[in-house]
Amino acid sequence: MKAITVLLALGLAACASQKQSAAPEAPASSSQAAPAAGQPAAGPERTGVVTMQGNPLTLIGPALAVGSTLPDFMLTANDMSDLSGAGYKDKVLVLSVLPSLDTGVCALQTRTFNQKASQLSEDVVILTVSMDLPFAQKRFCGAEGIVRVITASDYKHRSFGPSFGVLIKELGLLARAVFVVDRSGTIRHVEYVSEISQEPSYDAALQAVQAAL
Repeated sequence: MKAITVLLALGLAACASQKQSAAPEAPASSSQAAPAAGQPAAGPERTGVVTMQGNPLTLIGPALAVGSTLPDFMLTANDMSDLSGAGYKDKVLVLSVLPSLDTGVCALQTRTFNQKASQLSEDVVILTVSMDLPFAQKRFCGAEGIVRVITASDYKHRSFGPSFGVLIKELGLLARAVFVVDRSGTIRHVEYVSEISQEPSYDAALQAVQAAL
């Protein structure tokens, strides 16, 4: 476990974008909560799906596929209120999932989707999901001028990760992934990014959004 912890610190720091300085030495200390003691997430375990700096990780939960029905989920909004997936049933929903906004690639992913959203219809909602605490997510959005992306946390309910098959067993963080869901609640695009230090395919996600409108 000690080796994995060291790997996390090194791996997340290495993700920093060329346009952004290196992430803080211990990004999770103030913005992430550790997995609840004695309450392991239920669900199938999947290997050979994602790596961090080439090191294999285990994902908990099923592999969602195009055509699947959007799982029910409950997250925590920036104001600490509950945020339910049911609230977006009449929207085209983009779920941008990432390990931590305190790292370069995750911050870049959120900024990029925020920029892309300015060109999209108001019928499209982009929701960024991580294990960061809501307070940290709110600070990030304020500092970065994020206005078209909604951030929400899985730190409290801890149900999103295993429901979407993105909970990393070894780290207690969410893997990088993107899901596009149409107005009927059907998943139209899925990407589990195979190497966590890499960005997702924005163009593929946006093509799915346009097809769903």
